Amino acid sequence: MSDNSDADLLERYTLYERDEAFTELVNRYIHLVHSVALRHTNNEHHAQEITQAVFIILARKARSLGRNTILSGWLCHTAWLTAANFRRTEWRRARNEQEAFMQTTLGEAAPHGTWQDLVPFLDETLAQLGQRDRDAIVLRYFQNKSLLEVASVLGVGERAAQKRVSRALEKMRCGFAKRGVAWSAAMLASAISTKSVQATSASLARTISATALKGSAGAGSTLTLVKETLQIMNWMRIKIAGAIVGTSLLVAGAAVAYTHRNNSLEVPSQAQALQDKRLAERNGVAPTGQLDPSGRNKLEDEQKALRESQAQALQDKQLAERNGVTPTGQLDSSGRNKLEDEQKALRESQAQALQDKRLAERNGVAPTGRLDPSGRNKLEDEQNALREKQNQAGAQ
Repeated sequence: MSDNSDADLLERYTLYERDEAFTELVNRYIHLVHSVALRHTNNEHHAQEITQAVFIILARKARSLGRNTILSGWLCHTAWLTAANFRRTEWRRARNEQEAFMQTTLGEAAPHGTWQDLVPFLDETLAQLGQRDRDAIVLRYFQNKSLLEVASVLGVGERAAQKRVSRALEKMRCGFAKRGVAWSAAMLASAISTKSVQATSASLARTISATALKGSAGAGSTLTLVKETLQIMNWMRIKIAGAIVGTSLLVAGAAVAYTHRNNSLEVPSQAQALQDKRLAERNGVAPTGQLDPSGRNKLEDEQKALRESQAQALQDKQLAERNGVTPTGQLDSSGRNKLEDEQKALRESQAQALQDKRLAERNGVAPTGRLDPSGRNKLEDEQNALREKQNQAGAQ
């Protein structure tokens, strides 16, 4: 096997149509793909058909694989999809064949609690991992690469590669446990490393390589299997793309709603801040938010005037309601007479108060409102005389 990387071989095959590069890829990974197929079918003939279909798919999709693609992980996943599709086709054709397939083993029948317990679930559990975790498991245990080699292929440090492999292996252990296979992570690693890939004959590799390069020279059932698997792969890619677009739209909608909410809250707050700033400038507020002495007095005067105007407005409203003011501010007839009477009484009371004040000043009323002795007698005489005149006027 040459030292050329998978990416270099794919590039030589796709750009320069070098068939020997594709043949080298087949020789490099036929054992891996065939082992996956054999675990699903337990039938050598069916496993060879699935393996041939997988490499035909590789030949058709080689141009779409980027240089960062981990080819072993991609082939392992494609083999699982193809095998699963094959099994569904076989079930539709003859359901009773499944029991016959499960009775066939790779060698002698294995006792309970050994590798044979993992076989029905291994590739399904592996397929449920994320792509990066799946690539790490395939590189480490299916291809038996060192952690340093795994790290180099994945483009990470050795410590990061070890953590990824450990996490992926623990996920697989949990997946097996849900299916009733309770193995430790160490047992899983040992079993997968030693038994997951079975060697195949060199003649099979030559046959599959030649058939895949010709493309349309395979059997009708194989080409049908290739077509159906390609459709499944395209559907999965569309589904993933749709999920990504849906998530992006959801995030964008949430961002727009959040921005709109912030803008709607920001406009009133800006207007209020501007209003507060202008009021502060009128009232002499210092930049620190404190009032200088003149500003403090001015603000107190404005607040006091505001309270007085509010009290006066309330008083006017109550007086208007008592005097029958209509909503337009006009008085009805009874209200007009009542208001005129109150205004007349108010003027008379004010005139009487003025008269009493002048009389008190002439009669010696002290600033405290008290009369000296002579003033008190003189005021009492005038009040008595005023009452007598009022009585006489009333009698007449």
